[in-house]
Amino acid sequence: MATFFDEVRKNKLRSGLIIFLFFVFVLVVGGFIGWYWFSGAPGGFLGGVVLAFIVGGLYFLIAWFAGSDMVLSTTGARPVTKKEYPYLYNTVEGLALAAGVPTPKCYVIDDSALNAFATGRDPSNSAIVVTTGLLKTMNRQELEGVIAHEMSHIKNYDIRVMLLTAVLVAVLTLLSDILLRSFLFGGGRNRNNEGGQFQLILMVVGLVLVILSPIIGQLIKLAVSRKREYLADANGALLTRYPPGLASALKKIAKDPDPLVDHANRATAHLFISTPFRDRTGFWTNLFSTHPPIQERIKRLEKM
Repeated sequence: MATFFDEVRKNKLRSGLIIFLFFVFVLVVGGFIGWYWFSGAPGGFLGGVVLAFIVGGLYFLIAWFAGSDMVLSTTGARPVTKKEYPYLYNTVEGLALAAGVPTPKCYVIDDSALNAFATGRDPSNSAIVVTTGLLKTMNRQELEGVIAHEMSHIKNYDIRVMLLTAVLVAVLTLLSDILLRSFLFGGGRNRNNEGGQFQLILMVVGLVLVILSPIIGQLIKLAVSRKREYLADANGALLTRYPPGLASALKKIAKDPDPLVDHANRATAHLFISTPFRDRTGFWTNLFSTHPPIQERIKRLEKM
Protein backbone atom coordinates (compact mmCIF):
# COMPACT_ATOMS: atom_id res chain seq x y z
CA MET A 1 0.00 0.00 0.00
CA ALA A 2 1.38 3.38 -1.06
CA THR A 3 1.92 5.93 1.69
CA PHE A 4 1.58 9.71 1.46
CA PHE A 5 5.34 10.15 1.50
CA ASP A 6 5.86 7.50 -1.22
CA GLU A 7 3.55 9.42 -3.56
CA VAL A 8 5.21 12.75 -2.78
CA ARG A 9 8.75 11.40 -3.25
CA LYS A 10 8.04 9.59 -6.54
CA ASN A 11 6.21 12.49 -8.15
CA LYS A 12 8.82 15.07 -7.11
CA LEU A 13 11.56 12.96 -8.68
CA ARG A 14 9.62 12.41 -11.90
CA SER A 15 8.58 16.05 -12.27
CA GLY A 16 12.11 17.31 -11.58
CA LEU A 17 13.57 14.94 -14.16
CA ILE A 18 11.04 15.97 -16.81
CA ILE A 19 11.71 19.69 -16.33
CA PHE A 20 15.49 19.16 -16.34
CA LEU A 21 15.39 17.21 -19.61
CA PHE A 22 13.04 19.77 -21.13
CA PHE A 23 15.38 22.63 -20.16
CA VAL A 24 18.34 20.80 -21.72
CA PHE A 25 16.31 20.23 -24.90
CA VAL A 26 15.53 23.97 -25.16
CA LEU A 27 19.23 24.81 -24.85
CA VAL A 28 20.13 22.21 -27.48
CA VAL A 29 17.65 23.72 -29.94
CA GLY A 30 19.08 27.18 -29.23
CA GLY A 31 22.62 25.87 -29.69
CA PHE A 32 21.65 24.24 -32.96
CA ILE A 33 20.38 27.59 -34.25
CA GLY A 34 23.75 29.17 -33.52
CA TRP A 35 25.55 26.23 -35.11
CA TYR A 36 23.45 26.53 -38.26
CA TRP A 37 23.85 30.31 -38.57
CA PHE A 38 27.64 30.02 -38.40
CA SER A 39 27.99 26.69 -40.26
CA GLY A 40 29.76 24.93 -37.45
CA ALA A 41 32.14 27.80 -36.61
CA PRO A 42 33.67 27.69 -33.11
CA GLY A 43 31.41 29.40 -30.64
CA GLY A 44 28.32 29.10 -32.82
CA PHE A 45 26.67 26.49 -30.63
CA LEU A 46 27.52 28.42 -27.46
CA GLY A 47 26.09 31.59 -28.99
CA GLY A 48 22.83 29.77 -29.65
CA VAL A 49 22.70 28.57 -26.05
CA VAL A 50 23.19 32.15 -24.85
CA LEU A 51 20.38 33.25 -27.18
CA ALA A 52 18.07 30.64 -25.67
CA PHE A 53 18.95 31.90 -22.16
CA ILE A 54 18.25 35.52 -23.10
CA VAL A 55 14.91 34.81 -24.79
CA GLY A 56 13.89 32.51 -21.96
CA GLY A 57 14.83 35.13 -19.39
CA LEU A 58 12.71 37.80 -21.05
CA TYR A 59 9.72 35.49 -21.25
CA PHE A 60 10.17 34.48 -17.63
CA LEU A 61 10.35 38.07 -16.34
CA ILE A 62 7.08 38.93 -18.04
CA ALA A 63 5.39 35.80 -16.71
CA TRP A 64 6.92 36.24 -13.23
CA PHE A 65 5.58 39.74 -12.61
CA ALA A 66 2.34 39.69 -14.60
CA GLY A 67 1.41 36.03 -15.09
CA SER A 68 -0.81 35.57 -12.04
CA ASP A 69 -2.86 38.71 -12.65
CA MET A 70 -3.30 37.72 -16.29
CA VAL A 71 -4.58 34.28 -15.27
CA LEU A 72 -7.08 35.73 -12.79
CA SER A 73 -8.31 38.24 -15.34
CA THR A 74 -8.73 35.80 -18.22
CA THR A 75 -10.59 33.24 -16.09
CA GLY A 76 -13.07 35.83 -14.81
CA ALA A 77 -12.06 35.35 -11.17
CA ARG A 78 -13.11 38.03 -8.70
CA PRO A 79 -11.81 38.65 -5.17
CA VAL A 80 -14.24 37.91 -2.33
CA THR A 81 -14.42 39.00 1.29
CA LYS A 82 -14.65 36.91 4.42
CA LYS A 83 -18.11 38.32 5.05
CA GLU A 84 -19.32 37.11 1.64
CA TYR A 85 -17.88 33.58 1.88
CA PRO A 86 -16.95 32.97 5.54
CA TYR A 87 -16.66 29.18 5.27
CA LEU A 88 -14.34 29.40 2.24
CA TYR A 89 -12.13 31.84 4.12
CA ASN A 90 -12.09 29.74 7.28
CA THR A 91 -11.19 26.62 5.31
CA VAL A 92 -8.38 28.38 3.44
CA GLU A 93 -7.00 29.95 6.63
CA GLY A 94 -7.10 26.67 8.55
CA LEU A 95 -5.38 24.65 5.84
CA ALA A 96 -2.77 27.38 5.25
CA LEU A 97 -1.93 27.17 8.94
CA ALA A 98 -1.68 23.38 8.72
CA ALA A 99 0.53 23.62 5.62
CA GLY A 100 2.74 26.27 7.19
CA VAL A 101 2.28 28.84 4.40
CA PRO A 102 0.86 32.40 4.32
CA THR A 103 -2.90 32.53 3.76
CA PRO A 104 -3.58 32.83 0.00
CA LYS A 105 -6.06 35.36 -1.35
CA CYS A 106 -9.53 34.00 -2.12
CA TYR A 107 -11.27 34.36 -5.48
CA VAL A 108 -14.41 32.88 -7.00
CA ILE A 109 -15.60 32.35 -10.56
CA ASP A 110 -19.33 32.72 -11.05
CA ASP A 111 -19.85 29.44 -12.87
CA SER A 112 -21.93 26.33 -12.25
CA ALA A 113 -19.06 23.98 -13.16
CA LEU A 114 -17.29 22.20 -10.29
CA ASN A 115 -13.67 23.33 -10.39
CA ALA A 116 -10.85 25.17 -8.62
CA PHE A 117 -7.23 26.18 -9.14
CA ALA A 118 -4.28 27.92 -7.48
CA THR A 119 -2.02 30.52 -9.03
CA GLY A 120 0.86 32.82 -8.09
CA ARG A 121 4.64 32.73 -8.11
CA ASP A 122 5.28 31.60 -4.51
CA PRO A 123 3.40 30.97 -1.24
CA SER A 124 3.63 34.65 -0.28
CA ASN A 125 2.07 35.74 -3.58
CA SER A 126 -0.64 33.20 -4.24
CA ALA A 127 -4.38 32.85 -4.67
CA ILE A 128 -6.92 30.04 -4.53
CA VAL A 129 -9.85 30.23 -6.93
CA VAL A 130 -13.04 28.17 -6.74
CA THR A 131 -16.23 28.20 -8.79
CA THR A 132 -19.54 29.07 -7.16
CA GLY A 133 -20.83 25.73 -8.41
CA LEU A 134 -18.21 23.89 -6.37
CA LEU A 135 -19.03 25.89 -3.24
CA LYS A 136 -22.72 25.02 -3.56
CA THR A 137 -22.16 21.31 -4.22
CA MET A 138 -19.36 20.16 -1.90
CA ASN A 139 -19.87 19.24 1.72
CA ARG A 140 -17.36 20.28 4.40
CA GLN A 141 -14.96 17.36 4.01
CA GLU A 142 -15.06 17.51 0.20
CA LEU A 143 -14.38 21.25 0.12
CA GLU A 144 -11.50 20.77 2.54
CA GLY A 145 -10.11 18.08 0.24
CA VAL A 146 -10.27 20.39 -2.79
CA ILE A 147 -8.75 23.36 -0.94
CA ALA A 148 -6.03 21.10 0.51
CA HIS A 149 -5.20 19.94 -3.03
CA GLU A 150 -4.80 23.55 -4.17
CA MET A 151 -2.89 24.48 -1.00
CA SER A 152 -0.47 21.67 -1.81
CA HIS A 153 0.16 23.19 -5.24
CA ILE A 154 1.15 26.37 -3.42
CA LYS A 155 3.24 24.72 -0.69
CA ASN A 156 5.09 22.51 -3.19
CA TYR A 157 5.78 25.50 -5.46
CA ASP A 158 3.84 23.75 -8.21
CA ILE A 159 2.55 27.16 -9.27
CA ARG A 160 6.15 28.17 -9.97
CA VAL A 161 6.97 24.85 -11.65
CA MET A 162 4.04 25.20 -14.04
CA LEU A 163 5.02 28.81 -14.71
CA LEU A 164 8.57 27.72 -15.60
CA THR A 165 7.27 24.89 -17.78
CA ALA A 166 4.90 27.20 -19.66
CA VAL A 167 7.78 29.63 -20.30
CA LEU A 168 10.02 26.83 -21.58
CA VAL A 169 7.28 25.68 -23.97
CA ALA A 170 6.89 29.23 -25.30
CA VAL A 171 10.65 29.64 -25.74
CA LEU A 172 10.98 26.27 -27.46
CA THR A 173 8.20 27.16 -29.90
CA LEU A 174 9.83 30.53 -30.64
CA LEU A 175 13.28 28.98 -31.20
CA SER A 176 11.77 26.37 -33.53
CA ASP A 177 10.14 29.16 -35.54
CA ILE A 178 13.49 31.00 -35.77
CA LEU A 179 15.17 27.82 -36.97
CA LEU A 180 12.51 27.23 -39.61
CA ARG A 181 12.79 30.80 -40.90
CA SER A 182 16.55 30.38 -41.07
CA PHE A 183 16.10 27.40 -43.37
CA LEU A 184 13.56 29.19 -45.55
CA PHE A 185 15.40 32.50 -45.92
CA GLY A 186 19.01 31.45 -45.38
CA GLY A 187 21.33 32.02 -42.47
CA GLY A 188 24.13 29.50 -42.63
CA ARG A 189 27.37 30.40 -44.39
CA ASN A 190 29.52 27.84 -46.14
CA ARG A 191 33.13 28.05 -45.00
CA ASN A 192 34.69 25.17 -46.99
CA ASN A 193 34.21 22.88 -49.97
CA GLU A 194 32.12 20.51 -47.96
CA GLY A 195 29.79 23.31 -46.96
CA GLY A 196 26.96 22.09 -49.17
CA GLN A 197 26.98 18.59 -47.69
CA PHE A 198 27.35 19.99 -44.19
CA GLN A 199 24.41 22.32 -44.71
CA LEU A 200 22.28 19.50 -46.10
CA ILE A 201 22.89 17.42 -42.98
CA LEU A 202 22.05 20.39 -40.78
CA MET A 203 18.92 21.00 -42.83
CA VAL A 204 17.64 17.46 -42.29
CA VAL A 205 18.39 17.42 -38.57
CA GLY A 206 17.03 20.93 -38.18
CA LEU A 207 13.76 20.15 -39.94
CA VAL A 208 13.28 17.19 -37.62
CA LEU A 209 13.78 19.54 -34.66
CA VAL A 210 11.39 22.09 -36.13
CA ILE A 211 8.68 19.43 -36.48
CA LEU A 212 9.25 17.71 -33.16
CA SER A 213 10.14 20.61 -30.84
CA PRO A 214 6.63 22.10 -30.39
CA ILE A 215 5.13 18.62 -30.05
CA ILE A 216 7.71 17.49 -27.51
CA GLY A 217 7.36 20.76 -25.64
CA GLN A 218 3.60 20.45 -25.35
CA LEU A 219 3.76 16.78 -24.34
CA ILE A 220 6.29 17.53 -21.61
CA LYS A 221 4.16 20.41 -20.35
CA LEU A 222 1.20 18.06 -20.11
CA ALA A 223 3.29 15.35 -18.47
CA VAL A 224 4.50 17.78 -15.78
CA SER A 225 0.91 18.88 -15.18
CA ARG A 226 -0.27 15.28 -14.74
CA LYS A 227 2.55 14.40 -12.33
CA ARG A 228 1.86 17.52 -10.29
CA GLU A 229 -1.81 16.60 -9.99
CA TYR A 230 -0.90 13.23 -8.48
CA LEU A 231 1.53 14.97 -6.12
CA ALA A 232 -1.08 17.54 -5.03
CA ASP A 233 -3.61 14.75 -4.45
CA ALA A 234 -1.15 12.95 -2.17
CA ASN A 235 -0.12 16.10 -0.28
CA GLY A 236 -3.72 17.28 -0.03
CA ALA A 237 -4.68 14.00 1.59
CA LEU A 238 -1.71 14.41 3.93
CA LEU A 239 -2.91 17.87 4.99
CA THR A 240 -6.45 16.77 5.86
CA ARG A 241 -5.45 13.27 7.02
CA TYR A 242 -8.62 12.15 5.26
CA PRO A 243 -8.11 10.90 1.65
CA PRO A 244 -11.83 9.96 1.23
CA GLY A 245 -12.74 13.66 1.36
CA LEU A 246 -10.83 14.53 -1.82
CA ALA A 247 -11.79 11.20 -3.42
CA SER A 248 -15.46 11.99 -2.87
CA ALA A 249 -15.01 15.50 -4.28
CA LEU A 250 -13.36 14.08 -7.41
CA LYS A 251 -16.26 11.64 -7.85
CA LYS A 252 -18.70 14.56 -7.84
CA ILE A 253 -16.51 16.49 -10.25
CA ALA A 254 -16.35 13.47 -12.57
CA LYS A 255 -20.15 13.32 -12.64
CA ASP A 256 -20.58 17.05 -13.26
CA PRO A 257 -23.09 17.32 -16.17
CA ASP A 258 -21.60 20.64 -17.26
CA PRO A 259 -17.82 20.63 -16.56
CA LEU A 260 -17.15 23.50 -18.98
CA VAL A 261 -15.75 26.60 -17.24
CA ASP A 262 -16.87 29.45 -19.50
CA HIS A 263 -13.73 31.59 -19.31
CA ALA A 264 -11.20 28.76 -19.32
CA ASN A 265 -8.84 28.34 -22.27
CA ARG A 266 -6.01 26.05 -23.35
CA ALA A 267 -3.40 28.28 -21.73
CA THR A 268 -5.01 27.99 -18.27
CA ALA A 269 -6.50 24.48 -18.48
CA HIS A 270 -3.57 22.82 -16.69
CA LEU A 271 -4.15 24.95 -13.57
CA PHE A 272 -7.58 23.54 -12.71
CA ILE A 273 -8.11 20.56 -10.41
CA SER A 274 -9.93 18.85 -13.29
CA THR A 275 -10.01 19.62 -16.99
CA PRO A 276 -12.33 22.62 -17.48
CA PHE A 277 -13.53 21.37 -20.86
CA ARG A 278 -16.18 18.84 -21.76
CA ASP A 279 -15.16 15.22 -21.41
CA ARG A 280 -13.98 13.44 -24.52
CA THR A 281 -12.56 9.98 -24.88
CA GLY A 282 -10.04 8.45 -27.22
CA PHE A 283 -6.29 7.93 -27.56
CA TRP A 284 -5.44 11.44 -28.78
CA THR A 285 -7.65 13.10 -26.20
CA ASN A 286 -5.91 11.21 -23.39
CA LEU A 287 -2.48 11.89 -24.90
CA PHE A 288 -2.99 15.66 -24.94
CA SER A 289 -4.98 15.90 -21.71
CA THR A 290 -3.60 18.26 -19.07
CA HIS A 291 -4.83 15.97 -16.29
CA PRO A 292 -4.43 12.28 -15.44
CA PRO A 293 -7.61 10.16 -15.66
CA ILE A 294 -9.80 11.20 -12.76
CA GLN A 295 -10.73 7.57 -11.99
CA GLU A 296 -7.04 6.75 -11.58
CA ARG A 297 -6.66 9.64 -9.16
CA ILE A 298 -9.64 8.39 -7.15
CA LYS A 299 -8.22 4.87 -7.13
CA ARG A 300 -4.87 6.07 -5.76
CA LEU A 301 -6.56 8.08 -3.01
CA GLU A 302 -8.71 5.11 -2.00
CA LYS A 303 -5.57 2.98 -1.60
CA MET A 304 -3.98 5.42 0.86
